[in-house]
Amino acid sequence: MAYVGRYLRKHFHAVRLLKAAPGEADRPAFADEPVIFYSNHPSWWDPLTFLLLGMRLFPGRMIYGPIDAAALGKYRFLERIGFIGIEPGTFAGSARFLRMARAAGQRSDVIFWITSQGEFTDPRIRPMKIRPGVGHALAAREGGLVVPLAVEYPFWNERCPEILVAFGPALRIGAACGRSADEWTAVLERALEATQDRLAAAAQRRDPAAFTTLLSGRVGVGFVYDLVRRVKAFLRGEPFDASHGGESAASEAAR
Repeated sequence: MAYVGRYLRKHFHAVRLLKAAPGEADRPAFADEPVIFYSNHPSWWDPLTFLLLGMRLFPGRMIYGPIDAAALGKYRFLERIGFIGIEPGTFAGSARFLRMARAAGQRSDVIFWITSQGEFTDPRIRPMKIRPGVGHALAAREGGLVVPLAVEYPFWNERCPEILVAFGPALRIGAACGRSADEWTAVLERALEATQDRLAAAAQRRDPAAFTTLLSGRVGVGFVYDLVRRVKAFLRGEPFDASHGGESAASEAAR
């Protein structure tokens, strides 16, 4: 997990959690009960983003989730940190996914993460569609929570992109006993699409104040160019801010 944090700092400007409306929680709260997080799937970075969120926001829970077996074969370290390979689009892969989801439904010490679209998909594509396996997994369960999670990786004002995430309202599975897999799929798609729309609107505004920063990464252009800028700032008697948009200085002033 320490490596994941360093790796994300190296490649991203920041990891940011969208703040909720007044009176609502930015992130889900849950007691001693099984939890599923299901998300859109915009990038290769998604598993590491999930791990970072788990470490920062839910440190008492272990992280598990399915991943394409072919991808896992290229990145074996993911298997060591909670991701289990399945073969999408096959009977064996579907059966293994359902077994994993059923097992997670018996555990109150894990978060089961699902990239519910099953393949890389641009976060602005509408209507939002998810794989039917998620609905089948919920139709077979009697309790616990399922929570939508929207993820984007836009470029704002800095050289490195942002990781932006937003949680939607948690859905209590036991409150909808008898709901079919198709009905669950429709409910989940609407909930995740609404969460994605809320995150997309905030991403387009480019306002860091609308987010809680979970991890700060790289700013500036490069060592030589930033060294020249630093010397110029020193000669002018000004504090040096490596960020392009002045966010670092604004954050320091706010503190």
